Amino acid sequence: MSSELNILALVGLYTALILLAQVTGAMGQVGMGYLLSSRDEHRTLTGITGRLDRALTNAITAMALFAPPILILALKDGFSHGTLTAARIFLIARICYVPAYGLGLVGVRTLLWLTGFAATVLLYLMALMA
Repeated sequence: MSSELNILALVGLYTALILLAQVTGAMGQVGMGYLLSSRDEHRTLTGITGRLDRALTNAITAMALFAPPILILALKDGFSHGTLTAARIFLIARICYVPAYGLGLVGVRTLLWLTGFAATVLLYLMALMA
C-alpha cells in the first residue's frame, strides 16, 4: 500500500477518533437516552462539544473531498513526491485543525482549513495530469 493510501486510512481513523470525542462530549450534555433515541427532538450541543460536532461534520466533508484524488492517483499509478507532500500537508493540517477548532482559535483554524483545502485542490490537479 502506498504512503498516500496510508494517509487516506489515517484520515479515516482520525475522523473516527473525532466522532468518538464528539459522542463522549454529547453524552455528558444530552445523555445516553437521547443518543440512543431516534433524535426527533433536536438538541444543540454547546461549548467544546458543539465545536467538536461542527469539526466532525467538517472532517467528513474534507475526507469526502480528499479520497477521490488519492484513489484516482492510485488507479492511474500516478503517485509522486508531489502527491505524497500534498497528502502529508493535508493530514497535518487536518490533525491540527480539530484542536484549533475545539479551542476556538478562529484565525488559526481558518488558516489550517485553507491549507488542507489547497492541498486537496493540488491533488485533484495532479490526478488530472497523471
